[in-house]
Amino acid sequence: MPLDPDPSPPTPQRDWFFPPAPPFLPSSSSRTLAARAPFPSTSRSYKPYSLADRRPPPPPTPRSRSRSPHPSPEQQQNPPFAPRRRDPRYAGVRRGDARPAPASSVPAPAAAPLVPERKSSPAAATLRWSGVVSAAAIVLCFASLLRRNFSLHDQVHHLRGQLSAATSKLQSCIIVVDSSLDMSGKFSYEDDGDSVPSRSLKNFSLLLSLSALYAPIVVLKYIDLLSKLRRSQNSEEVPINKRLAYRVDIFLSLHPYAKPLVLLVATLLLIGLGGLALYGVTDDSLSDCLWLSWTFVADSGNHANAAGFGPKLVSVSISIGGMLVFAMMLGLVTDSISEKFDSLRKGRSEVIEQSHTLVLGWSDKLGSLLNQISIANESLGGGTIVVMAEKDKEEMEADIAKMEFDLKGTAVICRSGSPLILADLKKVSVSKARAIVVLAEEGNADQSDARALRIVLSLTGVKEGLRGHIVVELSDLDNEVLVKLVGGDLVETVVAHDVIGRLMIQCARQPGLAQIWEDILGFENCEFYIKRWPQLVGMQFEDVLISFPDAVPCGIKMASYGGKIILNPDDCYVLQEGDEVIVIAEDDDTYAPAPLPKVKEAVFIDIVRHERNPQKILLCGMRRDIDDMIVVLDAFLAPGSELWMFNDVPEMDRERKLIDGGLDFTRLENITLVHREGNAVIRRHLESLPLESFDSILILADESVEDSAIQADSRSLATLLLIRDIQAKRLPYREAMVSDVFRGSFSEGSWMGEMQQASDKSVIISEILDPRTKNLLSMSKISDYVLSNELVSMALAMVAEDRQINYVLEELFAEQGNEMQIRQSDLYLREDEELNFFEVMLRARQRKEVVIGYRLEDAERAIINPPDKVSRRRWSPKDVFVAIAEKE
Repeated sequence: MPLDPDPSPPTPQRDWFFPPAPPFLPSSSSRTLAARAPFPSTSRSYKPYSLADRRPPPPPTPRSRSRSPHPSPEQQQNPPFAPRRRDPRYAGVRRGDARPAPASSVPAPAAAPLVPERKSSPAAATLRWSGVVSAAAIVLCFASLLRRNFSLHDQVHHLRGQLSAATSKLQSCIIVVDSSLDMSGKFSYEDDGDSVPSRSLKNFSLLLSLSALYAPIVVLKYIDLLSKLRRSQNSEEVPINKRLAYRVDIFLSLHPYAKPLVLLVATLLLIGLGGLALYGVTDDSLSDCLWLSWTFVADSGNHANAAGFGPKLVSVSISIGGMLVFAMMLGLVTDSISEKFDSLRKGRSEVIEQSHTLVLGWSDKLGSLLNQISIANESLGGGTIVVMAEKDKEEMEADIAKMEFDLKGTAVICRSGSPLILADLKKVSVSKARAIVVLAEEGNADQSDARALRIVLSLTGVKEGLRGHIVVELSDLDNEVLVKLVGGDLVETVVAHDVIGRLMIQCARQPGLAQIWEDILGFENCEFYIKRWPQLVGMQFEDVLISFPDAVPCGIKMASYGGKIILNPDDCYVLQEGDEVIVIAEDDDTYAPAPLPKVKEAVFIDIVRHERNPQKILLCGMRRDIDDMIVVLDAFLAPGSELWMFNDVPEMDRERKLIDGGLDFTRLENITLVHREGNAVIRRHLESLPLESFDSILILADESVEDSAIQADSRSLATLLLIRDIQAKRLPYREAMVSDVFRGSFSEGSWMGEMQQASDKSVIISEILDPRTKNLLSMSKISDYVLSNELVSMALAMVAEDRQINYVLEELFAEQGNEMQIRQSDLYLREDEELNFFEVMLRARQRKEVVIGYRLEDAERAIINPPDKVSRRRWSPKDVFVAIAEKE
């Protein structure tokens, strides 16, 4: 009924709940927020406004609690009714305590706009309670349907019981006496009584399954509301639902088997709750209902045979849950398989290998290193090389596949990781590797060596220890001491720039030596091996020298001196127990000692020592370790030699770099430095030099383009062609254009023939970084070359296979001791004399030299460790021998 006493209906044009504002009130745009009342006054009038009503409202008194913006005086004096505070009809309206204000003679001030308090929104509370009411209504409806279903089931049970009782009584009347009727009734009564607790148990199971299903939903929905009621208004406490979600996230993230465990628990809960629900709505036993619930979960189509509303509803619900579980399981399995394949693709899986070669890092030398190690493993039927670098596994495998060489049965396994992390090192079985090669990274030398030092520290920190040794490639000789100090006996170092610099100096003094070093350092031909032979104990080194028909002995590893290696020992040295013989052979299983051959007695020859003459050498380009090369050249060259330095670095900056590198100009005894500034690829700059007067010219890979192998080789090749062309124009033409060292098939008068003629006058050694450039120089035959990256890779591979070889290389590259030399045949032979190779070796022992090979006059390459050492032949005066001799 309407609240107003006036029974007249409202005007159709007007809104009953929000009446239009009278003209004397301000517009809605100028009203403040406090002046608006969220609810209209309880005193309403359906009469339209009159002129008498259009007057300003009186000021409100403190006792007034009305929210009407313009109450009439009649409504203030005689309100139609006085609502109570606890009246449920006004539960949604903001309440307040009406306390009487003290009387005061001071007139009340003008009504100020009320500022709304910061409380929870009534609309939000209304939505929450409406949600609760809706959920309760749904539960009540569902419960009423289930109760109706239960009542029908009870009726069916009751009818079945009566039918069975009647049937039993009927049968007993026919078969047995009347007394049996009483027993049948008793049994029937007992059966009917047993159905009551069974029905109660089914109802309880159904109620338990529904409670277990809906309780978490209700708790998760309204737990945040309860937490807000408990905490203060200004509290910054995190809501419970967020904390619970955070804990679940942490659990699923930290534990690897959390997701399968959650899926298993969800499946078991679905089967259990579904079985209890089926037990409540069917007549089957609990075990049958649990099995039936499992079939609904496993196959969603099994619920088609359900009869009755309750069983159908429960079976459909279980089938829907089973589909969700199956979808979760399928997603989990898919994610696991994808993660596993992604791990394999990115190289995150563990390497289970033993006695493998581990390469840490990536550089341009990796291809040659893999090739040499593969050749070394060929005699063993192949091996395993593991490469770990900070690159993508697929990218590394693609780069290795582009390399043009045969792995010869060796498997190359790539893994992505950092050698500075112990977990990544354990992933590649670092403790079980027989050798670990640390490659220098491209870029700054100090940064590269600092990284190598950190890698050595990481390797020494492996708890399981290391079975093999560590081979470290360094860029600066000054950092070698620090790396050996950290690594101790486990570390062998190969200083790339130092090795190449010394090799270029040796090749400049003796043309053709680069090819010999290329054959000895690589595993394709003959290389150094160290092995113990007990049957040779007690023999002198002179006899040991001719005891191997398939190898050339060149040194001894003395056990009595702690394994000291001596190259080219005295003939009178007698092998002791534990001594090992250093030989040059094709492979470690291709040679063995044999009975001494019959040779002629060595005839005494005249030992002629050639005096060293001053030389004039030109260095084109600037290297980082050029100060070390100057020191080595000062030790090799004769007094009075000149060393010209030609590069684009200003002279003052050049001297400062040399001093910063550790060069002391006052200690240079044999050479004099001559500085020239210019660009080595500009012809007019080169023409300012006396190129025809130099004995040797060394073209270095300039440090400004050292990081790019192709650009550095292009620059070196351009400099070489310009120098040879300038020399050919300045030198007089000679008929014999073919040098003693190189022979070509170019016609007279061609530009290549002129350059070959110029090569007879001076030797040019070019530093080559890319192996593809080697073919161009080999065809032209206008320059010797040093394939720096490939030679360093060969040295690393040899030291990785046998760390003792590093001591042999260090002595051959040192300023003092023994070195590779090319000797003319007239030092060992007389004219028209026939000797076999063993006899030439014995002749060379008179000069305390070990001959390891020779190069014939018409041959392009030298033969190291000749296979036939007993057949005599007539040697030509232009034949040369390769020997290990003391430095002159």
